[in-house]
Amino acid sequence: MSILSRRAFLRVSTLAAASTVLPRRVLGANDDIRLGCIGIGGRGSMLCKQFMAVPGVRVVALSDADSATLDKVAQQVEKTANGLQVGRHQDFRQLLDRKDVDAVVIASPNHWHALMTIMACEAGKDVYVEKPVCHNIFEGRRMVDAAKRCNRIVQGGFQNRSDTGLLAAFAWLKEGHLGKLKRVRGFCYRNRESIGKQDTPLKPPTTVDYNLWLGPAQDEVLYRPKFHYDWHWFWNTGNGDIGNQGPHELDLCQWALGDPGLPASVQSFGGRFGWQDVGQTANMQFATFEGGGRAPMVFEVCDLWLKPDLNAAPAFRGIRVGIVLEYEGGEFRGGRGGGDAFDPKGEKIQKFPGDSGKDHLDCFIRAVRSRNESELRAPIEKAFKSSALAHMANISYRIGSNADKAQLDAQAAKIGDTGRDAAERFGKQLADWKVDFAKEPWHVGPQLDFDPSGERFKGWPFISDEAKANKYLSRAYREPFVVR
Repeated sequence: MSILSRRAFLRVSTLAAASTVLPRRVLGANDDIRLGCIGIGGRGSMLCKQFMAVPGVRVVALSDADSATLDKVAQQVEKTANGLQVGRHQDFRQLLDRKDVDAVVIASPNHWHALMTIMACEAGKDVYVEKPVCHNIFEGRRMVDAAKRCNRIVQGGFQNRSDTGLLAAFAWLKEGHLGKLKRVRGFCYRNRESIGKQDTPLKPPTTVDYNLWLGPAQDEVLYRPKFHYDWHWFWNTGNGDIGNQGPHELDLCQWALGDPGLPASVQSFGGRFGWQDVGQTANMQFATFEGGGRAPMVFEVCDLWLKPDLNAAPAFRGIRVGIVLEYEGGEFRGGRGGGDAFDPKGEKIQKFPGDSGKDHLDCFIRAVRSRNESELRAPIEKAFKSSALAHMANISYRIGSNADKAQLDAQAAKIGDTGRDAAERFGKQLADWKVDFAKEPWHVGPQLDFDPSGERFKGWPFISDEAKANKYLSRAYREPFVVR
C-alpha cells in the first residue's frame, strides 16, 4: 500500500471531521482477529508475543520507524508462527491502509500514542494503546472523541485492572470491610541510573526514519548518548517516570477512588538530583491531588538509587511500586500481583494473591469480537484520566520555581503529614548522595486549581499560575503530524 499523501494525512488527523460510524470489520479466516503491531521495541515486542499466544489472534503486520528493530522482531514473529510471513512497514500509515488488519497494538514513544490511535480509529481499526495513552491532556480527550465517533474498541495498557488479586481486593474493599476510604497513596520507586550526556549531538541510527520517528515532536538537538528508550526523560517525547511507570499506579489510585473525574487541584515538587546528566524530567517527585468529590491522593516518584547499597530503592510500608489505601478501619497495600489488607494495629487480616493481569489482552480481544466496550477493563476514557493525572502533576512541576530546603519544608508542611513525611524521606536519601542544593535545587510547583468538567486550569489570561499551566495542556505540533 502507498504512503498516505500529506493532504490525506491532515484529513485523517483532523478530529473536526463529520462523525462516521464504521461497521464491524470482516474477520479473517477461521474468524481470527488479525493484528498489526506498531512500535515494536522492548515493550512492543513483548506485547506482540503475548498477543500471539491469545487464541484466535493472528499477527499479520508489524511497523517500526527503525528498520533494524522491524527486521529483528519480524524474524522472531515468523519463527514463532512456523514461518508464516508478516508484513513489514517502516511507515505505520502503510499498515493502517491494509484491509487485512482488524486491530492494532500501539507501543510507540509517548508523543505518538494519540495521533496513531486517532488515525487507527479513523481507518476502522480497534486499538490497544500503551500507557500513558496520551502525551498531554488535550490529546487524551481527542482520543476519547475519536473512539466514540468511529465506534471503535480502544483499551489502554493498564494490565493491573485485570489482576485477579486486585479484582478480588477492590471488590472486598468496596463492600466496606475496612470502612471509609480516607486517603490514597501511590508509589513509583524504581532503580534507575543516569542517562549521561555528551558534548556532541547524538546522531540517530541510520536505520531510523528520523522524520517519522519524531512525528508530532519538535526536532531538537539531542546530547544523550543513547537514542532508544531514554526519550522518556525529555518533555518533547516523554513524561518522566510519573508518566512512564507512574500511570500504572495512578490508575490503581483512580480505581480505588471509584474512577471519579479529574481532581480540582494539583501540586507537585521534586527535582533531578545526583546524576548531572542531560535529562529534563524529575527523578524524585511528589504530587498531591484533591477535590472533585474524591478522597485526597498523594503520589511519589523515586528513581534515585540508595547509596552505598546500590541495589534497591527505598520502600514505604513494604511498597516500592504500588499503592497504600488508608481506611478508617485499616489499610490495603499492594500493586501488580495482588496485595494484603491490614487492621489498625498493622496486623495482616486478608491476602489477595494475583496473576499480574494475564487476562488483559484477552478481554480486549473479546471486546473486539463482541463490539461490547463493557468487556474492557481499561477503556480509553478511564485510561485517559489516569494518564491525565501524570500530566497535571508535571505541569505544576514545570511551571514551578527553584527553592532551597527551608522553602521546600515550608511547602511540604502546608500539605500536611504526608508532605512532611515525603520531604523527610527524600531528604535522607539525598543526604546519602551528598546533594548540594545550591547546585541542584528543589523545584516547587504551585497549587493549581483545575476545572474537571472543562479539563482546564482555572485562571485569568496571562496573569495566574493556572493561565501559565494551560499552555501545557497541549503542545506545539510539527506539521503535518498534528492532533486537532
